[in-house]
Amino acid sequence: MTQKQDSSFLSHVRATLPKMHPAERRLGEFVCDFPGELASYDAQELAKLANVSKATVSRFVRRLGYENYDEARKHAREEQQTGSRLFLNMPKMDDVEGSLAANIVQGKANLDRTFAAINQSEIDAVASCILAARKTWVIGFRAGHPIADYLRWQLLQVTENIVSVPGAGETLGESTASIQKDDCVIMIGLRRRVAVIDTLLTQLTGKKAKLLYITDEGVAADSRPSWHFRCYTAASGPLFNHVSVMALCHMIVLRAIEISGGRARARLRSIELANDQMDEL
Repeated sequence: MTQKQDSSFLSHVRATLPKMHPAERRLGEFVCDFPGELASYDAQELAKLANVSKATVSRFVRRLGYENYDEARKHAREEQQTGSRLFLNMPKMDDVEGSLAANIVQGKANLDRTFAAINQSEIDAVASCILAARKTWVIGFRAGHPIADYLRWQLLQVTENIVSVPGAGETLGESTASIQKDDCVIMIGLRRRVAVIDTLLTQLTGKKAKLLYITDEGVAADSRPSWHFRCYTAASGPLFNHVSVMALCHMIVLRAIEISGGRARARLRSIELANDQMDEL
């Protein structure tokens, strides 16, 4: 195979489009819009979907540098596992009930697969770490950023020594420079992950702080953090399903409240009293 796999399948197709003949370009544009079709169908089926000949499909994959269609489809399938939302199937607009049922089934499957690999003792260890920490840092990027904010907000019910970073206009260095070995760090790295995550993992490991790394299932098990929880995010539509990530956050907060006992109840009473005094429902 002459095509280099150090670039993504889609980026290679886009880069090659200007060099293609009209029929090949039409097929290339179709593949860019619906790459999941190439990953799922054989050459004849793809030709019919894109309204081109099977010979055009053969010329198309050779122009991309693949020896044959199966090799191109293999690369597309590999990329399908790593993150482009374009590879996810689009729901059919005329099957609303079927779409709802498929999403519910997929969400349940994600929960089952996620928690089959995470045991109670691990969740308890994370909750205890948060309660004992000098300070807890929650770090999130892209899709993980609002989830990190949500987790920090929920954990405020049981501890005040918690912050989510980076804040607006802040650099990572301004926050990570303050992390100490008595701290707890929770980093949420969902696809597509930013390039700095791997460097940040190494840096945080060097600080000796306890580290929980929450990712999707596309990340291989990482031995650097104290805990690595992999959440399944497969979906029946064009957006990743983060129900298992939110459920994991809920479990961590719930166990922190349960383990802290009287301390959590006292803080919750203080919060409710302050809410009542300010007439906040």
